[in-house]
Amino acid sequence: MERLHSINGFNEAKQVIVGGVNSPVRAFSSVGGIPVFIQSAKGCKLVDVDGNSYIDFVQSWGPLIFGHCDDDIELAVLNSIKNGLSFGAPTLKETALAKQIIKMYDSLEKVRLVSSGTEAVMSALRLGRAYSKKDDILKFDGCYHGHSDSLLVNAGSGCVTFGNPSSLGVPEDLAKHTYVARYNDLDSVYECFKKGNIGCVIIEPIAGNMGLVPADLNFLEGLRKVCDEFGAVLIFDEVMSGFRAWSNGIEHYSKVRADLYTFGKVIGGGMPLAAFGGKDEIMKLLSPIGGVYQAGTLSGNPIATSAGLAALLKIEANPQIYPMLEKLALRLTEGLKQEAKKRDISIQTCVRGSMFGFFFNENEVKNFDDAKKSDTKLFARFHAAMLNKGVYFACSQFETGFICTKMNEKIIDEVIMYAGESFDEIRLEA
Repeated sequence: MERLHSINGFNEAKQVIVGGVNSPVRAFSSVGGIPVFIQSAKGCKLVDVDGNSYIDFVQSWGPLIFGHCDDDIELAVLNSIKNGLSFGAPTLKETALAKQIIKMYDSLEKVRLVSSGTEAVMSALRLGRAYSKKDDILKFDGCYHGHSDSLLVNAGSGCVTFGNPSSLGVPEDLAKHTYVARYNDLDSVYECFKKGNIGCVIIEPIAGNMGLVPADLNFLEGLRKVCDEFGAVLIFDEVMSGFRAWSNGIEHYSKVRADLYTFGKVIGGGMPLAAFGGKDEIMKLLSPIGGVYQAGTLSGNPIATSAGLAALLKIEANPQIYPMLEKLALRLTEGLKQEAKKRDISIQTCVRGSMFGFFFNENEVKNFDDAKKSDTKLFARFHAAMLNKGVYFACSQFETGFICTKMNEKIIDEVIMYAGESFDEIRLEA
C-alpha cells in the first residue's frame, strides 16, 4: 500500500508543527513507520491522502459511536453554524445538553460544560479538593486523565508513596501532592491513605489508556468505602467510557456511585466538548455561586453542543445499539483469539460494550504492571501488517478500540481473516 503523500505530508508538518503532530500518539512512535494522513471519512471507513481506504477502529479515539459523518449529527452542526459559531453568552442548547446528560446518568444533579477532557478533570479535582478541604489526590498507575500538572505523575516505589513527575516542567512540589496506587489493588489504596492527606480519588472505572482494563466491581465497592471512611471525594473519569461502553457508562456495570464524574468524547459528537458534574452540594462550590473558580471562553459553544445533543438524543432513541455493538466487539475479539491460537500466539482480549482491547500477553491484564509485560514488538508488527491490509487499529498496544454502528458481521469477519493473514506474515518474518 503506497503512502507517498502521507510521507511527504509528515515531513512537511515537521517543519512547522513540533514532531509533525498535534497530539503525541499520532506520530506512530509506538509502532514505527509514518503516520497516515487522513483526507476524509464516512461511516466506518477512513480515506488517506493517497486514496487508501481503512476500516477504522479508532473512531476519533471514541466519540463517533455512529461513525464518521453521521447524517443527523452533521445536520445539527450545519444548522447551528448558520446562526453563528460562538457568542460568549448563554444559549438554550447548553441547557438542553446538560439536561440530557443528567437524564441519562442517575448520579448527576448538576454539570458544567467545558471544551476538553483535560479541562474537565482539572476542574473536577480542584472542586474535590475544595469540598474535602484536603490538598492531596490519589490516582492509579496506567490511568490517563489529561495533561494537567497534577496528573502527569508516575507511580512511586511500590505504588505507596507520592509520585514522580512523568513530564518535564512539572514541579516536584506539585507532584508531591499526587499519590499513585495500583489499579485493582485495594491494599495499595489504603497504604496511600495512611501516608497522605488525600482529599479526592480519581479513577477510570473502565480504563482505556493502558489498553482496555476494567476495574473489578468489588474493587470499586472497596474504593467507595475507603473514600467514605477517610472523607475523600470519589471521581469517576468517564471521558472515554461515558456513553461509549454503554449509554450510562459504568452505571450499567456497577451500583457504585461516585461523587463527581468527568465526560468527553461522545457528548461532543466529534466536536471539542467535555463536562464534569455530580452532587449538587459539591457542584455549588463552583463560581459564580461558590468560591472555586473555573471559566472558558468557548465552553458550551453552540456548534459543539448541537453535535453533542444530536448524538445523545440519537443514543436515547436507539438503546438497542449497545447490545449490537457489544456482539460485534465480542465477535472480533473471539476471532482474534482463534486466529492467534491456531499459530500459538498468546493474546488476551476484553470487551465492554462498544469498547474492546487486546494484549499480546500470556496472562490476564488487571493493571498497568500486567499490561507492560505485553509483547509490544509483536503488536507493532501486527499493527503494520493490518494497516497494509486496510485495517486501522490504534497505534499503541496501550490504547482501546471502538466499534461503531456502521460496522457489521461481514466487516468484522473480513478483519478477522486479515488478522490470520497478518499472523502468518509475522511468523514468516521471524
